Amino acid sequence: MLDPRDADEIPGDLDPALRDQVAHTTAAALVRGARETEDPAVVDRLVRLVEREGLDVVAGLWSDAAPATLPGALWRLYALREWVRRDGEVVALRYRLGVHAAPVAEVVAGVASPPGPDEVRRVADDVLSGVYTGDLAVALERAAAFCRILAIGATHDADSREDVDADWAQRLTRGAASLQRTAEELEHSASLWRQGRLE
Repeated sequence: MLDPRDADEIPGDLDPALRDQVAHTTAAALVRGARETEDPAVVDRLVRLVEREGLDVVAGLWSDAAPATLPGALWRLYALREWVRRDGEVVALRYRLGVHAAPVAEVVAGVASPPGPDEVRRVADDVLSGVYTGDLAVALERAAAFCRILAIGATHDADSREDVDADWAQRLTRGAASLQRTAEELEHSASLWRQGRLE
């Protein structure tokens, strides 16, 4: 039998408890540090973190974090921004398809009209900037509203493609459900932040 102390010395993946601690520590340090410095260059570097470090690095830090945590919320925001950055045309189309069914969410999301790729990318950047310089709860709520509109748009897109490509329509429907779940998670995180309980 391998002694537990010897087993701990074998190289491998981080212990889940340590990974969780690293996720929370890095997320808190980034948010607190940016808020204390108020340096626009620091905020810009943080908004573009994925472009500088890669999505896999950010995923390695935060993707396993529970949704209702600061690292979990940050992971969702960075993943959303990366999708918007890479597929601005698709995101803008889905936004246009969903926006009329969610007028309250449209106001909260704050996307300029008419929404094109540049407008949705600007909102994704503004949301992340808001994490570091504004009210974090408001930034999370804006992202949640944005996700809700995209979920509605994906559902409309799926409906229009059902007769042409049922498999693609089914994937879009699953994607809409995922966006809806993300919106709910971000709203919950916003509520926890306001209560001083988002860690």
